[in-house]
Amino acid sequence: MSFSAFSTRQHGCPRIFTGWAEQRRSLTATLSTNRRDDVPIYDRLVQPDDYRRSSLETWGAMACGWERWRAEIEATSAPIRDWMLKSLALEPGDTVLELAAGPGDTGFSAAAIVGETGRLISTDFSPDMVEVARRRSAELGLGNVEHRIMNAEHMELEDDSVDGVLCRFGFMLMADAAAALSETRRVLRPGGRLALAVWCSAERNPWISIAGRMLVERGHVPAPEPGSPGMFTMANAERTRRLLEDAGFADVRTKEVPVRFTYRSLDEYVHRARDTGGVFSKAFAEADDDERAALEAELGTRFAPFAAGSCYEFPGVALAVIAD
Repeated sequence: MSFSAFSTRQHGCPRIFTGWAEQRRSLTATLSTNRRDDVPIYDRLVQPDDYRRSSLETWGAMACGWERWRAEIEATSAPIRDWMLKSLALEPGDTVLELAAGPGDTGFSAAAIVGETGRLISTDFSPDMVEVARRRSAELGLGNVEHRIMNAEHMELEDDSVDGVLCRFGFMLMADAAAALSETRRVLRPGGRLALAVWCSAERNPWISIAGRMLVERGHVPAPEPGSPGMFTMANAERTRRLLEDAGFADVRTKEVPVRFTYRSLDEYVHRARDTGGVFSKAFAEADDDERAALEAELGTRFAPFAAGSCYEFPGVALAVIAD
């Protein structure tokens, strides 16, 4: 798929992404100068326990924001969710586990497939996120869902206890993704499958990488280090394949799934980012009024190739994986 001319219409905002080819080349060049061993920026080397504590605090603070913007997030993620569910090939009566479920909608779609004789175990390591999912489950009237607070790196589940596992944009942010994948393989029954999604490279996801690069350049994000959790740490399909194979998965297939991010205004982008993005939220909270105004002005300039009137539309690409 070419990103030099991406045409779309959503919320009444037509857009042809002219000029993104040049900006993408600039972003790629900047990323190349900030990476070591081909690990892109925004991934910082931290002590695992420190990272877990910080991550738990961040997701607790962001839970209400994810609940507030749930509909918009799900509209964007629908192609990814649909691919994962189709590839997982669940059947009525199956037991399915969702890891890092957040508001839980991917798993709730699976709950509808497995039916009353099946079961969904919806989990997240953040108690606040589990409560968000619990409220959504009640709103949907689902009776076959069990909600649990669970660390995917150390699952409190028996061996061979589930038929399928879902994890949308979770493994890439875990302190020890390899341990979580090994645990996933352990709890899957013979013949069971894992469906996961992570983000492809930064230059193919300008909806987040442009703002992230800006925060790095303006000193709001510490200098990155390779090997630690982050948005793009599993962007490389071969590296992700090796992680899965090392965890015991024998058959691993990948597919790139394009998505669209639409914002009605720059103000909406900023509000959504502050509500759902930990680094962005922290940067804005710590900045004074002048710096906040400067950040918004610079975003407006950098987002110009994606503007359509007052709207902004960005391409994005996820790496979706099915493994058994």
